[in-house]
Amino acid sequence: MDKYFNVLELGMTSNSISNVPELQQKVAILDTLARINIVLNSSLRLKPMLSALMDTAAHIVDAEAASVLLWDQKSGDLRFAATTAGPQLIIGKPIPLDGSIAGTIMRERRVMMIENAQGDPRHYEKLDKELEFVTKSILGVPLVSKDRVIGVLEAVNKRTPPWTQDDANYLEILAAQAAVAIENAQLVSQLQKANEELNRLDEFKNDFIAIASHELRTPLSIILGYASFLQETSDSVVSESASKVVDGAMQLRRIIEDLTNLRYFEQSRIDLQLEDVGIEDFMREVMRDPVILAQARGHQVQFAPPPRGTTARIDRVRMGMAVTNVLNNAIRFTPNNGHIVVRVEVHNGREIWITISDNGRGIPREELERIFDKFYQIEDHMTRHVGGLGIGLSIARALIEAHGGRIWAASPGLNQGATFTISLPLAGQ
Repeated sequence: MDKYFNVLELGMTSNSISNVPELQQKVAILDTLARINIVLNSSLRLKPMLSALMDTAAHIVDAEAASVLLWDQKSGDLRFAATTAGPQLIIGKPIPLDGSIAGTIMRERRVMMIENAQGDPRHYEKLDKELEFVTKSILGVPLVSKDRVIGVLEAVNKRTPPWTQDDANYLEILAAQAAVAIENAQLVSQLQKANEELNRLDEFKNDFIAIASHELRTPLSIILGYASFLQETSDSVVSESASKVVDGAMQLRRIIEDLTNLRYFEQSRIDLQLEDVGIEDFMREVMRDPVILAQARGHQVQFAPPPRGTTARIDRVRMGMAVTNVLNNAIRFTPNNGHIVVRVEVHNGREIWITISDNGRGIPREELERIFDKFYQIEDHMTRHVGGLGIGLSIARALIEAHGGRIWAASPGLNQGATFTISLPLAGQ
């Protein structure tokens, strides 16, 4: 050990001792490069990333300023993405590939050290004039990610010229770290913009569906009302034609229902606007349109209201959709001239039970739970007689459970009718 120590001592010449500050500076720069690598890879936000990159680039090569120019594929130009060389108005300004030092660096994919920028014919003087800035010297390196040049990193005006090979090496290391991070941040930004556009289009779609379904319901109800009336006429030709109108209107109504249901199909969270609502008035309002559909098919609909003053804390619109879906299901799966009973009662002094019973096609015992699955229908999709997407009951269950309620079905079997029960807490429970 002593022998090894003595060899080190002998090697410590006056020249090597004088290089200690230089070695310390190199270690400090390498430490800075290691730290900025962590910063670049821990953020996907482009602005703060470029800001840190500029400060580091200027610091490690002892330059007055630094800039990042990124390739714009649409315009075919390099554009300033960040700089410390002047006001931020420069951001987004183009630099031509031909007739500029940055363009030459990108096209030829090589490092360039320019000691006299003003005397270089490739220097883009127009920018200096706009910024009232004097570019004396430039050290530029290409930004390469996945073997593709995405831009240029420049350091401007060396404080103690000339540029050195160490300066070029440090800036190349920094550029290699930054290029991958910048491209990743750009990809994330593009995904965010695409997602925002999709959300905007989704909102537009939902608004359109809401407006279209609302505007179609009223004239459709009038058509159904008059067509149902004409079905009862003694003129067989008129009656047959009216029946065709009713069938077509019913099909259009099913399409409107499915469009309305689709608005809520993929919602991961249901935001309820709760209020205390009188259940009898609520049910009469909700049943108005479905009853017109039922009467068009010759159904008899009976309503047994709850005791006066019975209230529940619900979202009137969402719960209205849930009840409508269940009621429309009964109308749809009950053959013409059927019988549907809607009954509302207080159960155990804590709950409101809304039961919707029909004498329709019924439900096999093994299907009583599966009918609430998305897109599930008892009939085969190739041979079924009843249209629809099969999402009405699944949406009804989601909306009811969001209110702290329950829904279940009961049926003796096929062709023996079915009963759906909606259980909701009384107001104040």
